[in-house]
Amino acid sequence: MKWSVHQLQKLQHKGLNLDEVIDLSSLRERNHEIRAVSPVHVDGRMDYSAAKITFHLHLTGTLILPCSRTLADVEFPFDIRTIETFYRSPDEDMYDAEEYHLLEGDVLDLLPVIEDNILTEIPIQIFSDEPVSEEMSHGQGWEVVAETEEQEKVDPRLADLAKFFDKDKQ
Repeated sequence: MKWSVHQLQKLQHKGLNLDEVIDLSSLRERNHEIRAVSPVHVDGRMDYSAAKITFHLHLTGTLILPCSRTLADVEFPFDIRTIETFYRSPDEDMYDAEEYHLLEGDVLDLLPVIEDNILTEIPIQIFSDEPVSEEMSHGQGWEVVAETEEQEKVDPRLADLAKFFDKDKQ
């Protein structure tokens, strides 16, 4: 996903359509929480003008991340639509753009931009839909308690007080 500006200039009238599957296992080096990355499907098109090169991208794939509670593997599918604009030289219009990049040199490399978009989609916390296993539900001096269990249990120190209120209801 790397082109010279000259190659893109030749395609300005015909356009460049993208429909590729790329390997982004290098994401694991940039974020150590990522356990695996499926091949990423990149779909989109390029628009070329004298001052800027714009990519309209649709990225889809799946990351394997650790569950915040149990550290079990969790699949995190992503579906990202983005518009990335590369300016060939500093321009006043570039500050109005939401996402822009200043092109350095004569080669446009889209991979770092794709990686950045995927990394920004990773949530701070992710939880597995699987129930917490028995060995993960308690430890030395602690245990996971469901809300319903918490309400049903009465502190033994307050058991007599609970009986007092039961008498009032009758």
